[in-house]
Formats: sequence, C-alpha cells, structure tokens
Amino acid sequence: MLYWKTYGQKISYKQTKNPYSFAPFILTQQKIFNQIKNMSIRKATLADHPAISKLLEQLGYPGTESYLPRNLEVMLSQSLSTVLVYELDGAVAGFIAFDFIPQLTTRGDYARISCFAVDENIRSKGIGNALEEHFTQLATERKCDRIEVHCHSRRVDAHRFYERQGYTESPKYFVKMLSDE
Repeated sequence: MLYWKTYGQKISYKQTKNPYSFAPFILTQQKIFNQIKNMSIRKATLADHPAISKLLEQLGYPGTESYLPRNLEVMLSQSLSTVLVYELDGAVAGFIAFDFIPQLTTRGDYARISCFAVDENIRSKGIGNALEEHFTQLATERKCDRIEVHCHSRRVDAHRFYERQGYTESPKYFVKMLSDE
C-alpha cells in the first residue's frame, strides 16, 4: 500500500504477473501527482479578496466586496486568526478562515472555523478535505483541545462533510445579534 501524505489519499494495488494490470494504478498515480503539482495551500493575501468574495456569494453571503478587504486585512494582521486558500491551477478554489481561542477551562486552546468554502463547481474533489486536514494539523501542533465549527442547519451537505472528517454534533448554540444587518 502506498500512502500520499501530501494529499491524504491511500492507493492500493495487487501484485500480478500481467504488466498491463498496473495501467489503472499508473493513471491514478499520475492524476494525483498532476493534482498535487498544480495545487497549493497558502496563507491568503489581500489580493485574494475577489475570489473569496465569490466563494462567499456561493454560500449565500452576497455583497461582501465592500467590506471583505478590511475584514481580511484585520484577520491577517492578528496572530490568533488565519485565512488559508487552496489554489488550483493558479486560481483560488477554496478557503478556510479560523481562529485559535485561548481557554481557561481546558489544557489546550480551541480552534474555531469561522468560514469555510470550496467552489461549488469543483466540490467533492478533495479540496475541502485537504484544507480541513491542513487546518487540523495546525490545531494539533498548537495543542488545541478541540475544533469547533458552526454550520447552519440548512447546509446538509456540509454536515455530511464534517461528519466524514470526524466532527460530532454538539447542540445548543446561542447567538445575540448586535446589529440589524
């Protein structure tokens, strides 16, 4: 069994006397190498705000162009906040924004996903998985106690994604709105 740590996919194959039986394996391996070669996860920059705004619009948050650059600038300047983007073939295909929150009641901090999106046209291709695994590694290195994410009840596909990633539902989430917007 081969394990591609960079991409988190397992590939298995059987040994055989037929040299042509490896063709599917070689094609799959080449496809993964090409995907790895053309992708990267990096810290977001202010120049990414149009692509992030487009992804937010796909999530149902229209009109972020006017305030997103300022919010992104604030998040990028804080040591406990981070925004990562997944770049595929030179374009932002997804992003994850998160915070590390120090706690008094636990040994480790909490890691909280504040926003997470993958382009709706290329979902189910491993992009969300790669971003979430990268974030989980950062939270583990920081010795966080847990990862939290708030996910609206209407986002059923996102719920399935989080469950596949090892999250469990923790009911009771309260919110106090401070503005009409």
